[in-house]
Amino acid sequence: MALQAVLTGDIVNSTRLTTAKEKKLLKGLKSLLASYKYEFYRGDSFQVYLKDAGNALRVALLCRAAAISIPADEELMHGDVRISIGLGSVKSPVKKLSSAKGEAFLLSGRMFDEITKSGKRLTIAINNPLVGTAVEVIADYLNSIFNVMTDKQAVVIFELLAGKTQKQVSDKLKKSKSTISQHVTAGRWYEVEKLLKQYESIIAQVK
Repeated sequence: MALQAVLTGDIVNSTRLTTAKEKKLLKGLKSLLASYKYEFYRGDSFQVYLKDAGNALRVALLCRAAAISIPADEELMHGDVRISIGLGSVKSPVKKLSSAKGEAFLLSGRMFDEITKSGKRLTIAINNPLVGTAVEVIADYLNSIFNVMTDKQAVVIFELLAGKTQKQVSDKLKKSKSTISQHVTAGRWYEVEKLLKQYESIIAQVK
C-alpha cells in the first residue's frame, strides 16, 4: 500500500492573536484543507489525513505560511502553526479522524506531543530509520527558514507553494516584480522549493 500521511497541528499562541485575526486564520486554514479529510478540535487544534504522503510537506508549509502571513500588532506576535507529519499505513476506510487508526496516526500524534515540549514548529516521523533521518533533516532546515520569515515574505511564499508563478503573484498582490523578487529571495524560496523536491523524491522511493 502507498505511503499515507497524517498531519496533527495547532495554532501557536492563538490566545495572543486578536479575535479577528484568529477567525481569519481559521477560515484560511479550513479553505486550504477543504480538499482533504480534516477535523478541528479544541478550537485551535486540527488533524488532516492525506492519501498521498508526497503532498504532506507542501500542505504543512502552506498552513505555516498562511499563519505567518497575518501581520502582527506591535504588542502581539504574528501567527504560526505547529505541525507533526506522520508517514505510514492507515486502516481504511477513514470515516472519522478522531477514531481512525494506523501507523501514520500513531506517529503523528506521538511526535506532536514531543514538539509541543521541544519548541519545534515542524517535524516528520516514519518507521524507517534511514528515511526518518533524511526527512527530519529537511524539517529542521525548513524550521530555520520559516521561524524567521516575515509576514510579507510569507504572503509571497504561500502563493508560490500554491503553484503560482512570480508574475502571477505580482499580478494578484498588485506589487511590482522587483518587490516580489525581493520577498522571494529574502524568504529563501529557492531553498524551500529544493527541500520540497527532495522530500517528494524520497517519499516516491519508499515502498
